[in-house]
Amino acid sequence: MKHWMFCCKDVSQKFSESMDRKLPFHHRMFIRIHMLMCRYCSRFRSQLLLLRELSRSDKIAGMVQDFSIELSPQARERIKASLKA
Repeated sequence: MKHWMFCCKDVSQKFSESMDRKLPFHHRMFIRIHMLMCRYCSRFRSQLLLLRELSRSDKIAGMVQDFSIELSPQARERIKASLKA
């Protein structure tokens, strides 16, 4: 990175990475500084954390619908035909 500061695109990418692995100290500091100044990146961070929490939550397991229902042969043929067109 040529600049001492990350842009929003870099911050969102680095924050996503930070959920999987620990970032170097200077990256974490640049992200924090950026988030103090940028409400959009702060909102993005909050949304990612919420999605992560929900995906790990047992509460959402009860909301998942049964997707094991299969399509009828006629529906399959209609889909195949529309994909060929």
